[in-house]
Amino acid sequence: MSATASRTYPDRPFVAVSAAIVRDDRFLLVRRARPPYVHTLPGGVVETGETLVEETSLVIEPAGLAGYREAITRDPEQRVLRHFLVMAFAAHWRGGEPVLNDELSEARWITPAALSGFETTEGLAGIVEAAFALLAQAR
Repeated sequence: MSATASRTYPDRPFVAVSAAIVRDDRFLLVRRARPPYVHTLPGGVVETGETLVEETSLVIEPAGLAGYREAITRDPEQRVLRHFLVMAFAAHWRGGEPVLNDELSEARWITPAALSGFETTEGLAGIVEAAFALLAQAR
């Protein structure tokens, strides 16, 4: 059974992480290569033994939790089809470059002001704003 198929009709929520990775005055925005084809932060479902830093494939320094999002989708009968709790962290970029793969079709460093020009996951602008505020306090 594939990991994606095993996440449908779950008996519990899946925990996922993402990171608003800030480099200078820009953050990393990625586009999903699978439906929904929206722009979001890098990250994914946490597998047993995997850390936030491993999930992003970059060298980052997490500074704290910028927010969270609960994503629940239901089928036509209103049964829970998928349920994810996404913990979004603010992080400083320390090295490496994004690598595209079968999950990511685009990656770019943008300013928060440029985010409004993209179709994004729900609540992304608020997470990015909170991440920049958290990182500014940590200086």
